[in-house]
Amino acid sequence: MKRIGTVSIFIENRESANRVNEILSKFGDIIISRMGIPYREKQISVIVLIVDATNEEMGALSGLLGNLKDVSVKTAIKKS
Repeated sequence: MKRIGTVSIFIENRESANRVNEILSKFGDIIISRMGIPYREKQISVIVLIVDATNEEMGALSGLLGNLKDVSVKTAIKKS
């Protein structure tokens, strides 16, 4: 069952950004909205996604992203 959720991605090294974008492209069919903000003063980039996904899709996406060096991921899913 698909549910609405959010994925917050914190990128602490710009070298990881290309790989993040490759992964997000693979999951493009579940992404409803994307907002990205480079916070230059703190040398971090933040991407926030709104997704419509199953638990398995959310787990796969957050797992791949979370395994990247200098990338942190937090997810939240709307209760049914």
